[in-house]
Amino acid sequence: MATDLADLNAFVAVARAGGFRQASRATGLSASALSETVRRLEDRLGVRLLNRTTRSVAPTEAGQRLINRLTPALDEVEAALDTVKGLGDRPAGTLKLNVPVSAAVIVLPAIIPAFLKAYPDIVLELVIEERFVDVLAAGCDAGVRYEEKLEQDMIAVPIGPRFQRFAAAAAPAYLDRRGRPQHPRDLLQHDCLRGRGSSGALLAWEFERDGEIVIIDPPGPLIVSIGPGVEMIVQAALAGTGVVFLFEDWLRPHLNSGALEPVLPDWWQAFSGPFLYYPGRRHVPAPLRAFVDFIKANRD
Repeated sequence: MATDLADLNAFVAVARAGGFRQASRATGLSASALSETVRRLEDRLGVRLLNRTTRSVAPTEAGQRLINRLTPALDEVEAALDTVKGLGDRPAGTLKLNVPVSAAVIVLPAIIPAFLKAYPDIVLELVIEERFVDVLAAGCDAGVRYEEKLEQDMIAVPIGPRFQRFAAAAAPAYLDRRGRPQHPRDLLQHDCLRGRGSSGALLAWEFERDGEIVIIDPPGPLIVSIGPGVEMIVQAALAGTGVVFLFEDWLRPHLNSGALEPVLPDWWQAFSGPFLYYPGRRHVPAPLRAFVDFIKANRD
C-alpha cells in the first residue's frame, strides 16, 4: 500500500499544530487541502487518525501511535535531505533555535551577525522562551540552555562565556536614600525588583561568599514574568525604584556607565555558561552543522 510522504507530513503538521488553520500557517498549504489530505490518508489506512471538533483537532489513539512512530523517521528523512543540500558550496536552509531571553540578549548578539555573514543562504529563526522544551516536538533544530536543564541524551556544545554571574545593582540615588546593604539579608529591608519563572514561582536570590550560601526571598514593588519583559525591571532600577538581580553581563553597560552601582559584589555567585543542545541523531541538518562548526571555530 503506497502512501505519499507528503500526506504523512501533512498529518503530522496538523496534529502538532492542533488544527487545520494553524497547520496551514505553518506549512503554507490551505486548510481545505490539508483536510482533504488527512481524509485521504484515513481512507487509505481504514482508521480515523484525528478527532475533529469545531474548536480543536486532536489525534485519536491510532493517530498518536502513528505520530510516535513517524516523527523520528520523518526527522531522519528531513535531516538526510538537509545533509545532501549541504554538500554544495554553501549550506542553505532554515535553522530554528529555542533559546531563553538571557541568551538572546547577552550571548547570541556576539555570534549571530558574523554567522549570518559567513552563511548568507541560511535563515536563522529564534524562538525565545524560558521553559525547557523538547526541541524536536517544538519544531526546532536545537536549543540553548544551562547545564542543569540538559537532558542526558542530548549533544551539548559550549556557547558563549563559560562562566557567568548574577549581579545585584541599584541606582546610586536609591542607595543614597535607602543605604547600601552589607549582607544579603539586608536586602530584606529593601525594595527589590523580582522575576517570576515559567513555573509560576518567584525566583529566589542566591548569594555565595567563602563557601557560605545565602538564599533570600526579598520583598519588592515590581514583579515581571521572566522573558522579554525583564528589561522593565532594569529600567525600573535605573529610575531608582529598587534593587535588581540579574545576569552581570546584562547589567554590565549600566554598571560601566555608573547608572547602576554594584550591590554586594563580593557575594555574586558564579555558574557555568550555556550550551547549545540538540538530539544525537545520525543526520544533523546542514544549517545546524554549520552553526555548530562556527561556534567551535570561534570559541573563546
